[in-house]
Amino acid sequence: MLPLLSLAADGKEHRFRDAIEELALHFDLTEDERKELLPSGTQATFNNRVGWARTYMKKAGLLESPRRGYFKITEKGMQALSAKRLRG
Repeated sequence: MLPLLSLAADGKEHRFRDAIEELALHFDLTEDERKELLPSGTQATFNNRVGWARTYMKKAGLLESPRRGYFKITEKGMQALSAKRLRG
């Protein structure tokens, strides 16, 4: 979850699809790793995991959705990120 929150630290709106691409590069995923599907075969596992990270952080008040398909860090998210950086 921290890499997604860090990606949003600039305070701008981020498109969810673009965030998936940036995080895949951050984690240096191979094409095969990116294409790996959930057991249901309906969605890529990595995309699903990034989606759940966004959902949990929205529920915690760290991210918000200003419009469909986009997210943005909240003040609470900025505080959490600052606290994490101070602790190491």
